[in-house]
Amino acid sequence: MRYCLFLLAVSAFAQPETKGWVARSNENAQILIRLDAKYGPEGASSQGVPGLDDQISSFSAEKNVALRADIVKAEGELKARLRAEKDPLVRQDLEILIGVTERQLRGLDAEEKTFLPYANVAGLIFFGEKSLLDDQVKAERRPAALVRLRKYTGMEPGLQPVTVQAEELFRERTKNPALLYPARLEVEKDLENTTTYVNGIGLLLEKYNLKGYQEPLAKLREQLAEYDAFLRKEVLPKARADFRLPPAIYRTALENYGVDYTPEELTKLAHAAFADYQKQMRQIAAGVAKQRGLKSADYRDVIRELKKEQFRNNEILPKYEATLQQIEDIVRKNHLLTLPERPAMIVIASAAETAQQPAPHMQPPPLMNNNGERGKFVLPLDTKGAGGAELKYDDFTFAAAAWTLTAHEARPGHELQFDSMVEHGVSLARALFAFNSTNVEGWGLYSEWFMLPYMPEEGKLISLQLRLLRAARAFLDPELQAGVITPEQAMATLQNDVVCSKAFATEEVERFTFRSPGQAVSYFDGYTRLLELRLATEKALGQKFDAGRFHDFVLGQGLLPPNLLRKAVMEDFIPKQ
Repeated sequence: MRYCLFLLAVSAFAQPETKGWVARSNENAQILIRLDAKYGPEGASSQGVPGLDDQISSFSAEKNVALRADIVKAEGELKARLRAEKDPLVRQDLEILIGVTERQLRGLDAEEKTFLPYANVAGLIFFGEKSLLDDQVKAERRPAALVRLRKYTGMEPGLQPVTVQAEELFRERTKNPALLYPARLEVEKDLENTTTYVNGIGLLLEKYNLKGYQEPLAKLREQLAEYDAFLRKEVLPKARADFRLPPAIYRTALENYGVDYTPEELTKLAHAAFADYQKQMRQIAAGVAKQRGLKSADYRDVIRELKKEQFRNNEILPKYEATLQQIEDIVRKNHLLTLPERPAMIVIASAAETAQQPAPHMQPPPLMNNNGERGKFVLPLDTKGAGGAELKYDDFTFAAAAWTLTAHEARPGHELQFDSMVEHGVSLARALFAFNSTNVEGWGLYSEWFMLPYMPEEGKLISLQLRLLRAARAFLDPELQAGVITPEQAMATLQNDVVCSKAFATEEVERFTFRSPGQAVSYFDGYTRLLELRLATEKALGQKFDAGRFHDFVLGQGLLPPNLLRKAVMEDFIPKQ
């Protein structure tokens, strides 16, 4: 269900300040936070909203009607407050909040008019359990995971299993023949992952020694098997062979991810950038090949040679931690930004975590009521391809790759984006509700860019390779959705020209086709906008430009989208310099 859970579309709550305009703005944000808690309690709980650990989401037509009505009511209240508000900063935050309600209403309407309410129930339950069963979650909160499990399975009085709820809602909506079934690729992938999710839940319940979990876990396994049988019998035979979203839905997805280019603009810009990055890679690859005495200087062959130097399993974390230390030393020595004294966290994903997110990523900390939890840079395990075949990554576990991945996901990238808000605090509107993938991923890729001059030559080559990937995403995603290319052609580009492993290329094509169409282009969009802002600031300040101050200012704004960030830099940062 792409829009059925209001909260799950957003990533983090901010640690609020208690004085001035921020406090007043945060009071306004509570209107939407209450909605989040009501319709997506698992996500709200994981992000710091208290009192929701034992609550679960549900599926019903009545709930979707109530959600829409509540968003309309919230929008009206926020607009009334905007009319009465005089403070320009609070007004700006109110406009952010109102924008959220407008996008959510458009998304809900588009979803309800276009698609049958298909749900990956196993993935949703795994999220609800995993968010409580974590080393950083206080021990006294973890037993609520067992309460949730009993509720998911309908073992608590008056509750129906969520699998049954999802089935009934889907069947009810099939009475409307105009609604589209989910893509076959999506359903097949979800079916492949069910066992992985259930096993992952069992391992977590056992790890944290929750007494009495065996019966509800067995019940969950049985119910998910029945749900999968329903999918195979009633959904899969009618699932769409064409994964493409209707154009209006794709445009809505781009908007929700913060992308401000049209698909046509993206493909033109991204193809040009792709060719430029290849040119830069050829130059660096020639030097690396000469230094290493390689027969071929083609960047593709050089990358394949570098990938042969894979870390052993017990070396992965120490190697990444050592690279992080080198990056931190470079950042401090060159005053690139202000680093905290606390260490960053890097972890290896479990099989179930990899199934849910099969790419390197940052798991943000709760930014409301934070009790010392920190964000984590998560490296995935191997993944699966068509038919459940095991696929092995070789893209992340060698020395040259550690540089750019650490810069993007840990420091100075996403880890500082999220964790710095815990320590400094920004308004809820700017930390949570101004969130979009374009701004978040733009900073991550921009962090790779300003760290590149300090990397070893092999690290520079892989950094450009991953920048090449982001450009490829920005034309492959819209071209797949437009039917200009096929998944097989996208796989060929990723494996042959970007030099991705089959595992990584598979994950990418799944992302473009059914996991999150439109999201992958946000990296290129956000990076382009942030680089434009950096160059405009340098031009305005000349010799007074200080990269460290600029970066600290950008991080201090929270998760502002590009247009609001540009306004803050032009009207606040530049005059003060």
